[in-house]
Amino acid sequence: MSRPSAAMLRSFAPIESPRARVLILGSMPGAASLSAGRYYAHPQNRFWPIMGELIGAGPQLDYERRIDTLRAAGIALWDVLAQCEREGSLDSAIRDDTAVANDFAGFLARHLRVRTVLFNGAKAENSFRRFVLKPLARPDLRLLRLPSTSPANASQRGEAKLAAWREALREAGVKVREG
Repeated sequence: MSRPSAAMLRSFAPIESPRARVLILGSMPGAASLSAGRYYAHPQNRFWPIMGELIGAGPQLDYERRIDTLRAAGIALWDVLAQCEREGSLDSAIRDDTAVANDFAGFLARHLRVRTVLFNGAKAENSFRRFVLKPLARPDLRLLRLPSTSPANASQRGEAKLAAWREALREAGVKVREG
C-alpha cells in the first residue's frame, strides 16, 4: 500500500537580533503561516496574543512591528526544521525521515548571548533533541518546553499557557508585563 503524498515544506529565515538572549523555536510553520509568509499566521494560534500580553507584540500591531518588538525584547524566533514533508498542518503529520534541521551551530555561533531556548510545544523539543542537540557544543544553553500555542493544543487553558510563557521569559531575563 502506498503512502499518501506529502508536500516538501521549507521554513522561514530566523527572526534574529544581536541582542537576542532567548530563542523561541517552533517545529515547522503550518499551512496558514507558509501561505502568508509569516510566523504564527493562523488566526487561532495563541503565539501573538501571548506575546502581546507579555511584551506588547500583539496581533493588533502590523507584522513588522511585532517582529521589531520581539527583537527589542531580546527574543529570536525560528523553527527547528529547515524542511520536511508533511500533509496538512499538524506536527504529528511531519515525516521525520524527511526532516532536515536548520543550522543551529551557525546561528548560535552568531548569537553568543542566547542562553535560553524555549520550545513552542513537544514536537519542537523532540525534533531539536533528535536532530540538533548532540552536535551542538553549547552546554550553557537552558532548554525548556512550553505549552504549544497551536490551536491543535486545546487541552490546556489559555491562562495556563500564558502563565507558563510569562514565567519562562521572566526567568530568561526578558522584561515582561505583569498581569
